[in-house]
Amino acid sequence: MGHDAQRVPRQAGAAAAGEDLDHDVDLDHDVEEVIAAVLTASRLLVGISARSLGRIAPSLTLPQLRALVVLDGRGPVKLAALAAALGVNPSTAMRMADRLEAAGSLTRQTNPGNRREVVLSLTEEGRCLVARVLAGRHAEIAEIVARLPAAQRAGLIDSLRALTDAAGEPPVAPRPAPPPESAAP
Repeated sequence: MGHDAQRVPRQAGAAAAGEDLDHDVDLDHDVEEVIAAVLTASRLLVGISARSLGRIAPSLTLPQLRALVVLDGRGPVKLAALAAALGVNPSTAMRMADRLEAAGSLTRQTNPGNRREVVLSLTEEGRCLVARVLAGRHAEIAEIVARLPAAQRAGLIDSLRALTDAAGEPPVAPRPAPPPESAAP
């Protein structure tokens, strides 16, 4: 609602004289509007992830969660592959693995095929932690999406898929909503 008030409508139909010069400015404006919308959505999604993580595992950081999610999705991986997937240096991935291993979320083993390599795997505790945090995130996103009219949901699917495809991000398959967590005693 507030976002639409800032939009400047463009004239439909044939281009007026001198509008070719304005066309590049319009495209730049469109790009900036998309960037602003994506940044706002990113802030929302990071907040949702942080809240979900804070409820389930307050001592875990978002980068550590991201490492666990990568391990959950890919299975056992070499330390170098985890570092590449996270876009960090291997030494940073090693320190992260140290903390996650100390917390009981992952194990590391020497690669039997190459004793210089370390292979990281989630523990059952780590797998459960990822599932609980992602379920919390899923539930909060579901509440927000449910407030959108169906036509806007459809447009959002197309737009978000186009964005993630452009970034080369592998898709997440739709899944049924997780069951609500039972109340703690």
